[in-house]
Amino acid sequence: MTGLPEVRVTRYVTPLREGGSLPGIVEAEDLGTYVCKFRGAGQGPRVLVAEVVVAGLARLLEIPTPDQVVLDLDPEIARYEADEEVQDLINASAGPNLGIDFLPGSFGYDPTTIPDGELAGRVLWLDAFTANVDRSWRNPNLLVWRGTLQAIDHGASLYFHHSWPGSPGDPQRFAVQPYDISEHILRSHVAAARAQDAALVARLDDAALGEVLASVPDVWLEPVPGAATAQELRDRYVRFLGARRDSAERTRPWLPTDAGDGVGR
Repeated sequence: MTGLPEVRVTRYVTPLREGGSLPGIVEAEDLGTYVCKFRGAGQGPRVLVAEVVVAGLARLLEIPTPDQVVLDLDPEIARYEADEEVQDLINASAGPNLGIDFLPGSFGYDPTTIPDGELAGRVLWLDAFTANVDRSWRNPNLLVWRGTLQAIDHGASLYFHHSWPGSPGDPQRFAVQPYDISEHILRSHVAAARAQDAALVARLDDAALGEVLASVPDVWLEPVPGAATAQELRDRYVRFLGARRDSAERTRPWLPTDAGDGVGR
């Protein structure tokens, strides 16, 4: 069950030695070039789930983000790689991996870039909603492509699912968890985030969240206590995200406040 297109990898091009997951540039049978996030990387498939879910939410909120596909990876490709680390990663990632459209000519966001204010506010709002801890001055995870800001690398979001192998967790705890904006690269756009809050919340009803989760391949949704099937895992994500969404209607404990405050509330 997946709403993402599926394509077969035809060639591994080069590694992107950024962070600990060692993503790589690959070519696929549709003649596309993709950044491949490997299922067999040390952080595991939950990072891929976060990538798909948050990218899906971004699209609902009209935040540009590169297209995604499921990349079918044959471990035979590893035979042609001299780097043993890459060989091991490909062999550990046979089957479905995440492909993110490679944007030729894009460049990294820097402090001299002046983004569209409303768009920057939506990115900040999305990061607060999904508890994304990785959009700082050190690592913006933003690209500028054809003059438009693109949000990328969402794997550090949705921290709550990393505790599920030991405990189902509490959606209400996530619902009221404040969000620290002290190092967020778009922290100056708090006013734009707050001004759009009601409209953004309205776009994320349970049906919309369910459609986003439907794009996650079953194989990445590993059974955990209390959720033995992929659909039960999808329903749990909807409950956690729904609880955080609904908290915004009452107390907004995670919604960013003035940029000088650091923590959202």
